[in-house]
Amino acid sequence: MTLQLTAVFEKVPEGYIAFVEELPGANTQGATIEEARANLDEAVRLVLEANRTLAQEALGNRPVIRERFKITLA
Repeated sequence: MTLQLTAVFEKVPEGYIAFVEELPGANTQGATIEEARANLDEAVRLVLEANRTLAQEALGNRPVIRERFKITLA
């Protein structure tokens, strides 16, 4: 599955800070822009995994319907 998000990188004295506009909590830093990109990839994966876990814990054993959700942005 491919979902396109917007990564934002800002040069700072220590290197680069980075975040994803559409995903609060997905932010990181790196000494180089390449390192910041790699760290941002990991941060996005961790945020999505954590959100999934939190949702499952909040639902407990209640019966729910889970399905894949696709969105196409213009």
